[in-house]
Amino acid sequence: MAHAHSKYYVPKPSYWPLLGCAGLLTFFVGAAHWLHHVWYGPYLLFLGATIVIMMMIGWFGRVIHENRTGLHNDWVDHSFRWGMTWFIYSEVLFFACFFGALFYTRLWSVPELGGDVHPITHILLWPDFTDQWPLMRTPDNSEFTGPSSLGNTWGIPALNTLLLLSSGVAITIAHWGLRHGKRAVLIVSLIVAISLGATFLACQGMEYYAAYTEHGLTLNAGSYGSLFFILTGFHGAHVTIGATILTVILMRCFAGHFTPDNHFGFEAATWYWHFVDVVWLMLFVFVYWL
Repeated sequence: MAHAHSKYYVPKPSYWPLLGCAGLLTFFVGAAHWLHHVWYGPYLLFLGATIVIMMMIGWFGRVIHENRTGLHNDWVDHSFRWGMTWFIYSEVLFFACFFGALFYTRLWSVPELGGDVHPITHILLWPDFTDQWPLMRTPDNSEFTGPSSLGNTWGIPALNTLLLLSSGVAITIAHWGLRHGKRAVLIVSLIVAISLGATFLACQGMEYYAAYTEHGLTLNAGSYGSLFFILTGFHGAHVTIGATILTVILMRCFAGHFTPDNHFGFEAATWYWHFVDVVWLMLFVFVYWL
């Protein structure tokens, strides 16, 4: 980075946030219509995704250019750190909502329908329903058929846990290499971290295929099926985003954008990746194991 400004840098008004909002709105409207089998749903989804990608390339590219031309200083770096902190906090709340739905369903709704909370509810509504988790048989199994079986917790899920934790170790080693000026360690460790993340996604794809074709575990397989795919699917989306971010960081490392004293872009990526690791640990414990 060139000599930083002595004053706090305030960029000119930008249209990138507006474009990002339009892209996200288009994406989620398309996703909702696709789930309801409306023909233009997938087109809207991919259009929204394209807009978001364009926004990210343009906006992040502008910020990188500002940093490379010396417009940032310690004050701006402090703002970026707070911004990333609040962003990850918002992501924590995002997943907290879905974990809350999981715990509410598992600890309250299903036991109540099974007669463990108020027997009268069980007697009047679903007298043949048995409280169990994972929910293999729904209260009305003729309309929403539960899964016929479940995958092995200590198969692909355990392997994916090992992959993500190993990737977290690799990204930590890469950070150490950057801070100590060891370029080879930085590059190799980053490549290993990205490769492990990509392997995780491939394994999750195999798990989803087996769930649909062998175990009858689908989005329509009752509340367990819905919660399983919402939690693991959104996490998989975050792994995809994180691996993409790390790939961009790798290209910036090749270009020599980071120094031991100026590399918050790299640090922000590592924060995000470690957050993804922690969320997966919770998923493994509460969705697959217990």
